[in-house]
Order: sequence, then C-alpha cells, then structure tokens
Amino acid sequence: MNRSPFKLLCLLVVTLLSALSHGRAESPFIGRWALTLPSGSAGWLGVEEKDGKLQGSILWSGGSVLPVDGVKIDSDTLTITRVAKGVTETITGKVTGDDLALTTVKSKGDGKEFAKADFSGKRIPPVPPTPDLSKVKFGDAITLFNGKDLSGWVLVNPKADNGWSVVDGVLQNRVEPGKHLGNLRTEREFEDFNLKLEVRTLAGSNSGIYLRGIYEIQVAESYGKPLDPHNMGALYSRITPSVAAEKPVGEWQTFDITLVDRHVTVILNGQKIIDNQPVLGCTGGALTSDESKPGPIMLQGDHTSIDYRNIVLRPVVK
Repeated sequence: MNRSPFKLLCLLVVTLLSALSHGRAESPFIGRWALTLPSGSAGWLGVEEKDGKLQGSILWSGGSVLPVDGVKIDSDTLTITRVAKGVTETITGKVTGDDLALTTVKSKGDGKEFAKADFSGKRIPPVPPTPDLSKVKFGDAITLFNGKDLSGWVLVNPKADNGWSVVDGVLQNRVEPGKHLGNLRTEREFEDFNLKLEVRTLAGSNSGIYLRGIYEIQVAESYGKPLDPHNMGALYSRITPSVAAEKPVGEWQTFDITLVDRHVTVILNGQKIIDNQPVLGCTGGALTSDESKPGPIMLQGDHTSIDYRNIVLRPVVK
C-alpha cells in the first residue's frame, strides 16, 4: 500500500517519540528504593517521571516521606537535592542492577562541604496484586500480651530507659515531659497477619503500632481534627484515613489491622478507614527498610504516654 511522504514522516515522528518516552521510563533509577542510611537506620527513596518531569521523595530515618527539591539523571548518575534551613544536601547515586551506591554531602552558603557519607539502596520489587482477603486463611490466635507482665516483649534498644509496665491488665507507657524512652517489640516475628488490639490515648498521645517493625499505623490524640496522614489510624505519612473514626481522649479504641502481600487494611472503632491499600515502602522509625523480611510488632514508646491491652494476632497460613 502506498503512503504519502507526509504520512510516513508523521509515523516516523510518532515512533521516535514513543521510543524516547520508553527510554526515559526504562531509566534504571526510576522506581522505589529501600535505603540503608549512613547511620545504619532505615530510609526510602522514590523516583518517578510525571508529566515529563522527574520527581522524587525521600524518607530519612524518622519523620515523614517528603518531596525533594530537585532530581536529575545525567547519563549514569542520579542527583537528588534537598534544601533546609540554609543547608543544601546533595545526594548522588550510581546503579548496578538492583543496587544503588549513594553519597551524601552538605554545604552552606559559603560552598564548603561537610558531613559527607556513603550509603546504599536496594530496588524494591513491584507491589503484588491486591489480595482477595475473602480467600486468605488465618491461623490460630496468638495472644501477644498476657495482661500480667511483659513476657514476650523486649525493648528495641536494651540500653534505653523503660517506661513500660503492666498495671491492672493494661500495658502502659509513662513518659515524663522532655524525656525519650524505649520502644517495645515482640520477641516473636511475623510475616502477614491480622492484628487486633485496644488502645487508650492520653492528652497529647503520640505512639504507633509497627507492623513487622516496618510500617507504622499511627496512634495519636487527633479526635476532632481534619483528615491527615499523621492522624489516628493512618499509615504514617503515606495513607490518609478515608474517614475520621477516632474517639475522644481517655476512651478505649479498637484496632483491626490486616497486612497481606504488602497491602494494609485498618478498621478503627468498627469503621474501615484504610481498605486493602498498597504500601509503597517503610515508614519513619522502621527497624529495617527490607520489606521481604518477617518482623516483630513494635509499639512506639519514645514520645508520650499511651495504654494498650488485648493484643491478639492471627498469622496468615499458606
């Protein structure tokens, strides 16, 4: 079939644009990366192309996932820029397969560099398809807290000050203002599971339930506040609850949390606030950034006072 030169030119242009677009999408830096930071703590990096522009977000140990100020891919080098309080941090990286070798260095207005350090990243595999929870089988219930003592629980940092104790069947953490105490974790480790527990916030409570020590379900005194990814029941800084279901301070509240195939469901006080949503990486304060590993249930105790009870887990059985 004969084609006019104009049509052939149009076809060639479309083919070239498609190839260029495909080439950008195939950049080895695009994706999500589990970071092991210079301190050895967990971090996360996401690099994507949106509307023809590179975008990035990063989690640096604690706190929230935050957008970076600049992303550039030049040949075989990734450059990330962050600016805060007059300090510019430049992170450069090179990729080999699924491994990322990174260097961070900071500078102020005078251009002098400081705090240079090397660290590493590992490509995070794609999130599995959304699981059909109606077909997931759970094993026998495991009572994680016996209501009598701290059997089965240990401080994450054995040298940290301990505010945890058991009083009248309640696992309570008491923190004096200005102090930072230890986080508590189960001795046992788990993969996928359903977790049920009760929690009671106190004035200004800020705690968290870490699933496998990696993903934090936020526990906070946020009754009456607008929806936010840092409020009660959120996957901290990653998934905002669909509805505010928390109760006022001092009331016992119920959590029903399911983690299957890197998807999380959260039911707070009988209302589903996160519905089988994918988890894109670790959250601040995670014990590790490696999402392939089993891990403990960890309760955050380093910030404020909080109460827990009736902690029961049912593991997924294959």
